[in-house]
Amino acid sequence: MRIKLILISLFLFSIVLFSQGYAGEKPRIGVLRFTNHTSAGWWSGSVGTDLQDMLIAELASTNSFRVLERKELDAVIQEQDLGASGRVNPKTRSKLGKITGAKYLVAATVSAFEQNTSGSGGGLSFGGISLGGKQDKAYMAVDLKVIEVETGEIFDARTVEATSKSSGLSLGVSSGGFNGNLGQYKNTPVGKAIRACIMEITEYLECSMVEGKDSDCMDKFNEKERSRKEKTKSAIQLD
Repeated sequence: MRIKLILISLFLFSIVLFSQGYAGEKPRIGVLRFTNHTSAGWWSGSVGTDLQDMLIAELASTNSFRVLERKELDAVIQEQDLGASGRVNPKTRSKLGKITGAKYLVAATVSAFEQNTSGSGGGLSFGGISLGGKQDKAYMAVDLKVIEVETGEIFDARTVEATSKSSGLSLGVSSGGFNGNLGQYKNTPVGKAIRACIMEITEYLECSMVEGKDSDCMDKFNEKERSRKEKTKSAIQLD
């Protein structure tokens, strides 16, 4: 009887350990290249990949996810193949079959973009420093989907928005900024709206996938979603 109780206790203890380990596992995610459904003038060339890199870096910085770098996968495979060729010390070579698989893929589409400029402009520029009197405003919306790899089903979906503006006398540095084609937009309302959307996506995914859809942090995002839908409905005019 005593042995039976001990076995039952060990079994229950192992279940507790397993559940704790599973619950504490960071979501394994991969980020796909951004797509664009707007006529935004800043979208060209490698911007979709640039935004992908920005989101990857932002997600990795939270330390809440296991972010898998698929863009560099070819280099990883080549390194593993080199290890299997016999040319590398067996003690230090990378082993085959050890690449971590993603459980979720994050897909993002720029679904809306607006930019308004008012004022006389008439700014001055010298040595990369711009001084202007115009007012700029940028609005951006991104449709976000989280896809479960094993089933192909949409695990989560959300639209995030960001608005940024500058007004009055402004001082901005035009050099440096984002990587790639987005570098010229760093200190503009366009660049700030892009960065705000990336941060909003990161915060939402951290709330939804780590904290849980029933967590307190979802109240803020659900309220934003209700507000977004109400504004969209009010802008629609039906005959």
